[in-house]
Amino acid sequence: MKNVTLIATGGTIASTAERAGGPVNANVAAHRLLDSLHERPDGITVQVEDFEAVGSYALDLETVHRLCTRIGEVLADDAVDGVVVTHGTDTMEESAFLADLLVRSDKPVVFTGAQRHAGAPDTDGPRNIADAIRCAASEGLRGQGAVILFEGDLHAAREVTKAHSSRVDTFRSPGLGKLGEVDDGAVYLYRRSLARSHVEAPRLDPGVELILLGLGSTPDYLDYCASAGKSGVVLSAFGRGNAPSGFAERIARLTEAGVPVVVASRCAEGRTLPVYGKDSGGRTLQEAGVIFAGSLSPIKARLLLSALLGGGAGDAEIRAAFEGAGSLV
Repeated sequence: MKNVTLIATGGTIASTAERAGGPVNANVAAHRLLDSLHERPDGITVQVEDFEAVGSYALDLETVHRLCTRIGEVLADDAVDGVVVTHGTDTMEESAFLADLLVRSDKPVVFTGAQRHAGAPDTDGPRNIADAIRCAASEGLRGQGAVILFEGDLHAAREVTKAHSSRVDTFRSPGLGKLGEVDDGAVYLYRRSLARSHVEAPRLDPGVELILLGLGSTPDYLDYCASAGKSGVVLSAFGRGNAPSGFAERIARLTEAGVPVVVASRCAEGRTLPVYGKDSGGRTLQEAGVIFAGSLSPIKARLLLSALLGGGAGDAEIRAAFEGAGSLV
């Protein structure tokens, strides 16, 4: 008999409307989520616990760090084979990635949720929970790190993103595809995730800013980051890792002051590479001291930098970590 623990954190899957047409809020406890299953997966016992019932848009880094710590504590029990975390979809990919970075156990950690709230007649939550429990009990997912199970599809935390604001098949892994799927109660794994990193972080540094660049964006916000004492900056940059005019000069001021600046691509596929020169092309940004995120997305580059800074990493360690995390082999 396999033993899985379900940790409930709120989100749409645990939300209902107090009145018809009213706002939807998280208010469904873990045991009620389990009771909502149309049928329990065979051969698996499930323990439940409530963490914090909030929408994932209201979570902060300190709370998710505590969640990851709790996941690690649960998995340290030899009797537990895996963990399911019910979570809101807005930031699920971020919490799952942090769990991938921070939880040392090789036992499965499976995040799931719903796009239709618990009070909706066609809620997708119960089936997602049942499939996630099956995945958490699967031997094939050992060593794969944190994953997201949604609408039958399995995605690696490092690569997955929420691609649609409302559809029930919202999660995608651009350019790489899903790890596997659950079909008629059976778990199928089609590929393995090779790009995993672990960070020892007693805290997550909340002072890392993420800046999305657009046509003609000015570098003025970098001056704010410097004056406000921000601990790091991640740029969601163009293409291979290029920025508008003026960014290289302002970035150099930050890096010379010891503030790490990471450049990730705002493109859904591909990787950064310093190719272009002139004012703030990637090669010029490299000369200004930036760190390139490789194939890591901007939001996940921010989380990795927050974890590294929270663990006291210096420049050389940060660069080495991004070199490893930005590669898929």
